[in-house]
Amino acid sequence: MNMDPRVARLNTPEDCEAFAANASKRGRPDLAQEARMRAIDLRAEAHGAATDAEREALAAVYAYEEARSSGKRRRFRANRTWQMIERHGILAAVERAVNRPDETIGYTALVEMGLEKYAFEAIVLRYPGRFTKEAVARCAERIATWKGSGLYHSTRNE
Repeated sequence: MNMDPRVARLNTPEDCEAFAANASKRGRPDLAQEARMRAIDLRAEAHGAATDAEREALAAVYAYEEARSSGKRRRFRANRTWQMIERHGILAAVERAVNRPDETIGYTALVEMGLEKYAFEAIVLRYPGRFTKEAVARCAERIATWKGSGLYHSTRNE
């Protein structure tokens, strides 16, 4: 997906959020969505990931926070997830999250905002060599189930 040049020029998450708010007011939900995604990516880049897989996993956490913050006065912080990242590292935290019997928390919130590409399961499938075979199989199964139920649109916002 080609980013609008106005969005590409935004340098801080705060600039992105202001742009998104203005775009929404002007009836441009497409630009608002691009600006929100740019803010997520800027936050992940600033976190200092060593690999693309780590950067995308961090972006997933920021996307989840964005989805949970939407429409609220205060920003939501995924404290338990950040604690797990501090203890185990980002990719190990993703592995632990996707190996739980139930889907990772917040998937529905991500879908509702059009941010499903940030689901931990999607990241595991994009970087299968970074995760165990069991985690990859579980994620493939979940996404297949989501696609069957209409909850996953792999080409949207990618």
